[in-house]
Formats: sequence, structure tokens, C-alpha cells
Amino acid sequence: MIGQPQVYECLERLGIEFTYTEHPAAPTIDIGRQYWADLPGTHCKNLFFRNHKGNRHYLVIFQCDANLAIHDLEHLLRQGKLSFASEQRMDKYLGLKPGSVSPFGLVNDAEHHVYVFLDENLRNYSHLSFHPNDNHASLNIRFDDFVRYMDSIGNQYEWIKLY
Repeated sequence: MIGQPQVYECLERLGIEFTYTEHPAAPTIDIGRQYWADLPGTHCKNLFFRNHKGNRHYLVIFQCDANLAIHDLEHLLRQGKLSFASEQRMDKYLGLKPGSVSPFGLVNDAEHHVYVFLDENLRNYSHLSFHPNDNHASLNIRFDDFVRYMDSIGNQYEWIKLY
């Protein structure tokens, strides 16, 4: 299977079942949409930010069809001025490359540095799908199992109404 082995090891340890779909590289929602058409639930958009000082990092997860301006996110999240984290920061804190950001990258955040914001609207879906830290595949898991994964991983997170 494509993706980081620690993702599959974590899901197996937690007893979380998933549907695995291998596909050509899908670094953007528009490209990936064709590969997720038959999956139940929704695919998620995952954005990785840093604060203006560069000492706090945030993963924001929401439904793939939603569009949020960074200024709107700054207001909603109340974390000050945000900017997209660099490729170096993405690698350092999540062990990921651009186009492959997913909450499964949190398995690489041993110090639990990254704070996660989850959109409340995701609760409306039976299943969520994400890349397994490589954009050549997608994993589809039940919503309840995703919450169990988030509870087990150790990073702080909160549900927030993003749109």
C-alpha cells in the first residue's frame, strides 16, 4: 500500500477499518475529485498554517467543496495573523510534502506541537477520506473511527463552525 507505514500501523492498532483507493497523484481537490466519486461520505481539505511568530502550527480540516479565505480563518480561529507553513515546517512537524497534507501526518508529530481545528460540518458525513500521507492514494474511514483516531493521537483539537 502507498503511504507511510506508521499510518497503517496506527489504524491497525486502533482496530480502524478503512477503504484503500490507489490513484495517480492528486495534489489538489480538483484533481482528486475524479478518484473519490465512488467513496461514501466526503473527502477533506487539510490546510497547514503557522502563526506570525512561527512558534505555533495549525492543521485546519474541512469538507473539500468549501472555500475559506485566510482572513476569514484568522477571524474564526482567533490565533492572530496566519500564513501557510513552509515545506520545511510541513516536513519537520508532520513528515509530509505539499499536496499530501492530512491528519494522518499527526502520527509523525511526537511532541504534539500541531493544534487541529475540525469543521463542525464534518459531523454530517458517515465517512471521511484523506491521503495516507501520500497523494497517490486515499483512505476512507467511518466518521466515528476518525474521532477515535484523533482522540488517540495526542494532539489537541477542537470542533469549530468554519462556514
